[in-house]
Amino acid sequence: MKFIIRLHAEITIKSNGVRKRYGKLLVNNLKSILQRRELKGKVTWCWDRIELEVSPVSQSRVDEIIELLQRVPGIAWFSQSYEMPLPEGDPTDFGPITELVLACWQPVVTGKSFVVRVKRKGDHPFRSLDLERYLGGALLRHCADSRVSLKHPEVEVRLEIDHHTVRVFGDKIQGLGGFPLPSQETVLSLLSGGFDSSVASFQLIRRGARVHFCFFNLGGAQHETGVRQTAYYLWQQYASSHPLKFISVDFAPIVEEILTKVDNGLMGVVLKRQMLRAAELVADKLNTAAIVTGEALGQVSSQTLSNLSVIDEATHKLVLRPLITMDKQDIINIADQIGTGDLARSMPEYCGVISNKPTVKAQRDALMQAESLLDLALIEAVVKQAKVEEVSQIGATLESRVEQFRTVHEVDATVHEIIDIRSQDEVERKAFVAPTDTITVRHIPFFKLGTAFTQLATNKIYLLYCDKGVMSKLQALYLQEQGFTNVAVYQPH
Repeated sequence: MKFIIRLHAEITIKSNGVRKRYGKLLVNNLKSILQRRELKGKVTWCWDRIELEVSPVSQSRVDEIIELLQRVPGIAWFSQSYEMPLPEGDPTDFGPITELVLACWQPVVTGKSFVVRVKRKGDHPFRSLDLERYLGGALLRHCADSRVSLKHPEVEVRLEIDHHTVRVFGDKIQGLGGFPLPSQETVLSLLSGGFDSSVASFQLIRRGARVHFCFFNLGGAQHETGVRQTAYYLWQQYASSHPLKFISVDFAPIVEEILTKVDNGLMGVVLKRQMLRAAELVADKLNTAAIVTGEALGQVSSQTLSNLSVIDEATHKLVLRPLITMDKQDIINIADQIGTGDLARSMPEYCGVISNKPTVKAQRDALMQAESLLDLALIEAVVKQAKVEEVSQIGATLESRVEQFRTVHEVDATVHEIIDIRSQDEVERKAFVAPTDTITVRHIPFFKLGTAFTQLATNKIYLLYCDKGVMSKLQALYLQEQGFTNVAVYQPH
């Protein structure tokens, strides 16, 4: 089994040296991701394409391989390739090629409009058009209710004659596009767990930047648990070829100082400036080139042009805002597409600094006067105490320390109870069905679990459930760290 992988168009128009470097990066990333998932295959760089030849021992996991390829930055599209040598006797004998095309495409073309596209490399005694017409006629004869449509076909049958090799391609599957990691410089993304920051982080990953995550904790351990899940998800899905870091900074002392010393209307802008100052210190330690935020123009009062201008003055680092012109609904749609939407919906809105009448045009002099009352050393203190961990280890820690039940046969109804920790919206969209009538299921959203768990009976083991299995493990680990030993995870798949 072989896949033909095509590079993103922007890579193919670069100079030969850059194209070769990007291609080798993509090859190495694919090898790393396959190895991490224990998938066997040979990845080969062929200049105009990358070939992935899947080992027989991994061919039963073809769906998993397709899903992985769809999430690797740098891939424009890919197809499964069915290959055969060009007939040696009479190259114009299209019979063997027709048999291969019918084997691959007859079930798909039946009942639909189609077109045959042939590309050739090398010298042949026939034209591409000759082969297209021959194969089109064969498909019409063997595929009931099919018809040719050159302009708007439902199915495109693609072939490539590469000198003496015939390749019949399967369905064209869209990739992520962008550039391979780490073709661009490293950045630090300010991750809050909401829609905006997760999409902004994804945009930089897709563009080939290695993205470390910095979290300013305003909501306590429960908030951090949710954001750690988002960071782990983004790494696992789109950047697992490279190690990324997660830095958690306790910003409660900063917020407390702002609340007591800063005028109400300036609180939001001052908080953002303090965050950038702290982010700059973290960025310098990690040697990152820029800071990434999920801000969009005019979305809230601190994101007017005037306020963004004075906020940026708090740092010497370049501040990147990939969502600056996007509408909120467009951002939410992307979050749903990349898989962080449900995580964001589950995240309570933590806002430690709320201005009743926030200014939309903060004056520089007023800001300087307000910040003169703040302890500048406090920023360095909270950054110095920040927790730093490898994002990959978030998952490893969960697997090693949290007990998991995967089948109903492992669950004793007299001892265990299942807690659905998803948000109310998730529960309404897809209700959790108890594996048996004897198992009790209750719903406690994850952000209420820490408080509610203290009220539960201590003679039962509570199994936490969520769709993706990551939040439940994070919450179980959090409860274990608080001294609760009667908690595990139910993950049926």
